[in-house]
Amino acid sequence: MARIAFERLAHAYPGVAARALKPMDMVWEDGGAYALLGPSGCGKTTLLNIVSGLLRPSEGRVLFDGLDVTGLSTERRNVAQVFQFPVVYDTMTVRENLAFPLRNRGVPAAATRARVEHVAGLLGLAARLDRRARNLGADEKQKVSLGRGLVREGVSAILFDEPLTVIDPHLKWELRSRLKELHRQVPVTMIYVTHDQTEALTFADRVVVMSEGEVVQVGTPEALFEHPAHTFVGHFIGSPGMNLLPCAVEGRRAVLPGGHRIALPRAYPALPGRVELGIRPEFAAVSREGGLPVTLRRVEDLGRRRIAWVELAGVPLAATLPEGAPVPAEPRLALDPARLHIYADGRLAAGEA
Repeated sequence: MARIAFERLAHAYPGVAARALKPMDMVWEDGGAYALLGPSGCGKTTLLNIVSGLLRPSEGRVLFDGLDVTGLSTERRNVAQVFQFPVVYDTMTVRENLAFPLRNRGVPAAATRARVEHVAGLLGLAARLDRRARNLGADEKQKVSLGRGLVREGVSAILFDEPLTVIDPHLKWELRSRLKELHRQVPVTMIYVTHDQTEALTFADRVVVMSEGEVVQVGTPEALFEHPAHTFVGHFIGSPGMNLLPCAVEGRRAVLPGGHRIALPRAYPALPGRVELGIRPEFAAVSREGGLPVTLRRVEDLGRRRIAWVELAGVPLAATLPEGAPVPAEPRLALDPARLHIYADGRLAAGEA
């Protein structure tokens, strides 16, 4: 296991003007479960490959437990990596595939057998240990690939690069649960790359949200949802994402589209650039009384909740329609004042309580 640190780490690919990774300083604690979350092209796989040693950064250093490993190979870093598509030997049995990394390292046969059977049990492969890998489905092959990454003990970190892409949707929850349980039993540092917020938020203790090569926020799933530090985080996490309204701020009041004024939980100085008010749909409710006058466009019934799509002076918003409440003829929008956030040029403004 290892504490992984980045010092002014950045990367640019040859011939490309824009950096794939913008300069960052960050620490991943020993034994933590981390997720790199962001859309395609945001730099998360580049960062993962730098950690694994498959790619050398053009700037900065990577430290494992204080040791500079920037120039070391993957093997010398002692990391295990699980890729997006299954990497298995079709002519070998499941047992032989799982044992392969251990045999290569000279682990005794008895210890290899015990470790293989333990990991196979965690992944639901115990009944298939003696089947040839070529006779398995894509989801089972990816389980074997996951198992080969997990079977080694004493690794510095285990890196997962979108490992559930080829897994059927109804099996993803099962595998995420198994990985989480494995991390509880063997608290090795795990880094999980994904563009799927559900995978990131259910797997990781801390999520690294990335956009255009920049780390915009690192935090627990709860912190990312309740206190987005950047409008990208508010938009990317949540379904629907955070509502953002252009506004002007006057101390403890915000002036919204249409000239509506609302109280804020904090006081703000004059803010530069583009100023926006953010609030999640979960904290905006449509009712018949109180709040701001809005125009109702449509209602989506999602089973456990209903989402009302409204407009405030032409600005579209998503809000919650309380369970069992009728759709009001003249809807009003109530915003929870404790859940309001103010952003200047996309970044959370602190304000004074």
